[in-house]
Amino acid sequence: MKRIAPRSEWMVRALLLTVLLGCTCLGRAADWPQWGGSPARNNTPDGKDIPVEWNVGDFDYRTGKWLPEGAKNILWVAQLGSQSYGSPVIAGGRVYCATNNGAGYLPRYPSDVDLGCLLCFRQRDGRFGWQLSREKLEAGRAVDWPDQGICCSPVVEDERLWVVTNRGEVACLDADGFYDGENDGPYTSEPNNAHNEADVVWLFDMMRQLGSVQHNMASCSVTAAGDLLLVNTSNGVDESHKRIPAPDAPSFIALDKKTGELVWADNSPGRNLLHGQWGSPAFAVLGDVPQAIFPGGDGWLYSFRAERTDTGKPELLWKFDCNPKESKWREAGAGDRSNLIATPVVCEGKVYIATGQDPEHGEGQGHLWCIDPTKRGDVSPELVFDEDGKPIPPRRILAADKEAGDVVRPNPKSAAIWHYTGHDANGDGRFDFEETMHRTLGMAAIRDNLLVIADLAGLFHCLDARTGKVHWTYDMLATMWGSPLVVDGKVYIGDEDGDVAVFELSPQMKLLAENSVGDSIYSAGVVVDDVLYIATRSHLIAIKQQP
Repeated sequence: MKRIAPRSEWMVRALLLTVLLGCTCLGRAADWPQWGGSPARNNTPDGKDIPVEWNVGDFDYRTGKWLPEGAKNILWVAQLGSQSYGSPVIAGGRVYCATNNGAGYLPRYPSDVDLGCLLCFRQRDGRFGWQLSREKLEAGRAVDWPDQGICCSPVVEDERLWVVTNRGEVACLDADGFYDGENDGPYTSEPNNAHNEADVVWLFDMMRQLGSVQHNMASCSVTAAGDLLLVNTSNGVDESHKRIPAPDAPSFIALDKKTGELVWADNSPGRNLLHGQWGSPAFAVLGDVPQAIFPGGDGWLYSFRAERTDTGKPELLWKFDCNPKESKWREAGAGDRSNLIATPVVCEGKVYIATGQDPEHGEGQGHLWCIDPTKRGDVSPELVFDEDGKPIPPRRILAADKEAGDVVRPNPKSAAIWHYTGHDANGDGRFDFEETMHRTLGMAAIRDNLLVIADLAGLFHCLDARTGKVHWTYDMLATMWGSPLVVDGKVYIGDEDGDVAVFELSPQMKLLAENSVGDSIYSAGVVVDDVLYIATRSHLIAIKQQP
C-alpha cells in the first residue's frame, strides 16, 4: 500500500522532481540503461564528436571538490565515494553510479559511516538527486568487505531500477526516489522518506532467502529477459578459502522483475566453486531460443532457457569449461585454473568470455573464447575419461589427473569457435609477457569485426572477432580492471593509474591520445547524447566537445 503525502508536501516534492529532471524527456532511445547498454553486454554505443583529448582540471585534496580552472572539454564533475567499481548507467535524464559513502551526501550518514551506496545525479549538470544507503553486514569482511560499497551497475526500465547491494540483496527502486511524494511498496519500511533518499519498492535478501554465502562481497550487474531478472548470487568460499559454507545454495537465479518472487534457481557450480562468484549474466535470443548466460565461479559458462518453469529449476541448454582440463587450482593465484569474473558478451550470434581471478591473485595465463551458443549439452573443447574409458564428472581442483590414469580427449560436440591465449610475435616458440593474454576482470567490446579487451596485467588486445587472429597489443604499463568502450570509430580504455588511452578502431594500432582523469578507473566508459561518462574511484566525469 502506498503512503500518500499531504497535499502541501506532495506539491513541494513534485516541484523538486521537476527541478531534478530539468524537464528532460524520460525513456529516450539514447539511454544506456545497464552495464553494457543491453542484455547482450556489448559496450558499443552510438555517438559523434566524442573528445579524443581533455583536461579534467584539479581536485581539492582535502575535500575532493572539483576545481574547474584550466579544464577542457569537461561538462561537469560529480563527487562519488572513495571506492567506486560500477560503470555509470544513464536513463530518463538521470545518471546512476554505485560507490561507498565517502562523499557523505546525506546528513544522517556522514562520510565516516561505511555504507554501500547507489547515487542518482541529474544528467544535464551532475546535480545530486538521491542516494540508496545500505549499512554494512555485521559479519564483516568475510561477506561485506570494508569501504567497498556497492560494486556493480543497476538496470533501469521506465520508472524502476534493480541493483545488487553490498548486503547480498536484490533491490527494486523507484527511479523518482521520494521526489514524487509516494512511498511505493510492498516495501514501505524506509527509515527516512526525505526527497534525497531512495524509495525501495521490494527487496530480495539472497543470503537469508536462499542460504547463499557471498565471499567478501556481492557483485552482479543484473539484466532482464522480459519479466525475468537474472542474478548471480555471489555464493563462494569462506575466509579459510578451503570450505564452501553453502555448496547446495543457488548460484544463478531468476526473479519476477515486478514482484521480486523467485521464479527459478540453479546451483550448478556446487562444490566446485573455486573462490568467489562475482560475474554478471547476459541474455539474448540465440538459435531462436531465449538464453540466460551465466559465468560460473567454477570457470564454466552456463546457458539456461530464459523462461519460467513449473519446477522452479531452469532448463540447462549448454555448459562450457573455459579452463584446460589439466589446469590446477591453487590458492592466491598460484595455479593456472581460473574462474569467470568477466561478463559474457553476445555479438552476431556468438558468445565471448575470458577467464580471470580476484585481482589480489595477480597476473597469470588467461583464456579468451568465442563460443557457438546453438549447440547443446557439455560443449567444452575437451572431455575427461578414466583409464577404463568412463566419463569423469567435473572436479574442483584438477579436472584431469594424468598421473591417476585420466585421459583427455577432444569433444566432438565442442562449441569452441576459436581460443586466444596469446601470440608468438617474435617466433621464439614461447609467449613473452607482452605476447600473453593474461587474466582479466573485463569483458570484450566488438564492432566492425574487431574485438578489443583489456587484461589485468595491463595489456590491451585487438583481435579479429571472427577468427581470433590478433591484430595488435598495447602495454598500458598499469593494471586494468575495467572494460573498453567503442564509439565514434574510437576505442577508450582506462587503467589504475587514472589514464584513459584513446585508439583508432582499426586493425593497425594507432594511439590517438592519453588523458589523465586524476584517479584510478575500475569500470568502463559510457556515451549518451554525445557525452562521454567516466567513473573514477572518486568522481563521475562528464566529457563533451566544447566550442
